[in-house]
Amino acid sequence: MSKLGLIIKREYLAKVRNKSFVIMTFLSPVLMVAMVVLIAYLTKINDSETRVITVVNDSPFFSTDFGSTDQTSYILLKDLTLEEAKDSTLALNYYGLLYIPAGSTVEEVAKRAYFFTQEAPNSSVIGKLDGVFQERLRQEKLIELGVSAQDFETIESGFQLQTETFEGVQNVKGINEIKAFIGGGFGYLIMMFIIIYGGFVMRSVIEEKTSRIIEVIISSVKPFQLMMGKIIGTSLAGLTQFAIWIFSATLLLLVVMSFLGLETTGIQDTAVLPSAMNGMAAMPSEVNEMQLYANELLQIPWAMLIFFFMIYFVLGYLIYSSIYAAIGAAVDNETDTQQFIFPIILPLMLAIYVGFFSVFGNPHGPIAVGFSLFPLTSPIVMLMRLPGGIGDGGVPIWQLVLSIALLIGTFIGIVWLASKIYRVGILMYGKKPSYKELFKWLKY
Repeated sequence: MSKLGLIIKREYLAKVRNKSFVIMTFLSPVLMVAMVVLIAYLTKINDSETRVITVVNDSPFFSTDFGSTDQTSYILLKDLTLEEAKDSTLALNYYGLLYIPAGSTVEEVAKRAYFFTQEAPNSSVIGKLDGVFQERLRQEKLIELGVSAQDFETIESGFQLQTETFEGVQNVKGINEIKAFIGGGFGYLIMMFIIIYGGFVMRSVIEEKTSRIIEVIISSVKPFQLMMGKIIGTSLAGLTQFAIWIFSATLLLLVVMSFLGLETTGIQDTAVLPSAMNGMAAMPSEVNEMQLYANELLQIPWAMLIFFFMIYFVLGYLIYSSIYAAIGAAVDNETDTQQFIFPIILPLMLAIYVGFFSVFGNPHGPIAVGFSLFPLTSPIVMLMRLPGGIGDGGVPIWQLVLSIALLIGTFIGIVWLASKIYRVGILMYGKKPSYKELFKWLKY
């Protein structure tokens, strides 16, 4: 064990003392925060643009339906023909021209209306214009049927069946999907960390193999100890860098956002229509529903979720880094690793996509349970299920314990197999190995 400790210490110090490692550790958070701030700033500038739309209305309808907002301004052109209005709009460099022709009915006018622009219009602008015409057509049809708009709003109001657990706790629609997204976010973080830092171990093995220093080291250390020490030491270096990134990037982002006064704002460009005014009466119920969602999110066992995230984070990375190390031992350069990389990433991608679909539909179904127990996918899928809690309707305790036990056993087993590849591969030069040869090496 003393040799294992020395190998771990050597690998860790060799990584953290590397100049490029130190530079990227402190430079990456600055670059990430700068990118986030730049995107937020550009988005703010882009949203501040006001689109000016000219309107030629030759009909007796739609005279008060188009109201200007912060992002869209309507200018009514009078006593102009369509061609003159087009020329004026182009000359003034306005966004577009809305032409409403003459007609005896609203439906006739709406069908013949046109929106002219220099290039393909923004989908949000078209959506708002469509909404104005659709609302007016709906109101006219209600009047023809003898139903007032207010009465129809009452009839059209949606219905949602109230649900509760047997203990009397009210359920919220879509909360399972939200919890799965939260767990999926943690799982996606694990996947990105594995993809980025798994290569650290692989490149470290390739460098030592090509420098021939490994021929000296292997004479006094068992392959299993050397492989385990390299994996743990490099993993600790990666975790150190990752922790510094998270802490410094979060702190720097809060300081920069506070200094620049950047904040997220909701969508303000909403046309004020009669239906929107009538919907104000539903505001209290919407507030109550939002409160229910907030209460459900607060009831998520965040401390437990973060604790198990760290466990699955470390175990998942150790498993995949040992596979990366075996690949590094089998090849002479990083170019030859491409044939082996996709089979490694495939289970991670499968865990993300299949996990979302299975956990959304039934978090306790056979697919969700199976993928949350399979060691190569459990670090991601199990985290998608954990926001629902442990026991009493959540993840059964035996599944959680079995999943962690399988991860630990798989890690030890993969390191043992990787060490056998390591023992043969580190002394093989000038030959590109195939899958068939790797299986032969496992038998030695």
